[in-house]
Amino acid sequence: MTPEPRDPTTTASRHAPLANQPGARRGGSGLLALALAAALATPAQAADQLPLWELGLGAGVLSLPHYRGSDQRHTWLLPVPYAVYRGAIFKADREGARAVLLDSDRVELEFSVAASAPTRSQDNTARAGMADLSPTLEFGPKLNSTLARGPGWQVDLRVPLRAAIAVRRHPGLVGWASNPHINLDVDGPGTWRFGVLGGPVFGDRRLHATTYDVPAAQATADRPAYRAPGGYGGLTLVAGVSQRTGNLWTGIFVKVDSLAGAAFANSPLVRQRHNWSAGVAMSWTFARSATLVDAQP
Repeated sequence: MTPEPRDPTTTASRHAPLANQPGARRGGSGLLALALAAALATPAQAADQLPLWELGLGAGVLSLPHYRGSDQRHTWLLPVPYAVYRGAIFKADREGARAVLLDSDRVELEFSVAASAPTRSQDNTARAGMADLSPTLEFGPKLNSTLARGPGWQVDLRVPLRAAIAVRRHPGLVGWASNPHINLDVDGPGTWRFGVLGGPVFGDRRLHATTYDVPAAQATADRPAYRAPGGYGGLTLVAGVSQRTGNLWTGIFVKVDSLAGAAFANSPLVRQRHNWSAGVAMSWTFARSATLVDAQP
């Protein structure tokens, strides 16, 4: 199970979006639909070989806070495209889109990509009158190390490091983020899959500033000026379950965030220090490649 999350980040678990990549926010758009699809998708079944690519379409319901620490939330009904590509180097599957740079029995180095959607400040009471939060693209290496495994289960340590680029009229680097986490995947009865991941979130000063800074010009009596430091950004825990039956797959996830002890916890934009997110999705696979490739172990 992966997490991005930013959380943003990010990517997410194999069974649930880290609907939080190491960054700080999420918004409602097609980016979230893509993240939900990638996070909840599972292989068709245990098999020696699988199609090189698969395409599907479905729908999902997603509920999450405007950003980590917000006391307001969004709930969306979203289309959920399902796209899987199982190339030797380039892959798009339940762990997101990535390029595998090194793959051994116990260690894998990937180049992964994630995204976050915008948040309109006019929709959030705490941010009223402030600049909107721009969408971001994030990319960077992720090191995966298998700590233990047995029949039907595996425990991994996953350490991503991503640069966040703001998507706006003048794009630019807005910081760096990392959310090292322990990931457990378990095969349940039949085609059920269960997963859980958890770990700390870190971001540099620039990344935290994009969400938690309050410039003096935008300060009010109830929202004093604030400059967010970099460093520890709290903890995140994600649990999910998914099932694939024929051409139909379903997935459910629940995520909990804690900002207790976070470097920016005293920002006036942090209205509560614990958040939850949840989602459910279904998708129908309507096309697949006739070319088969070896299934991942």
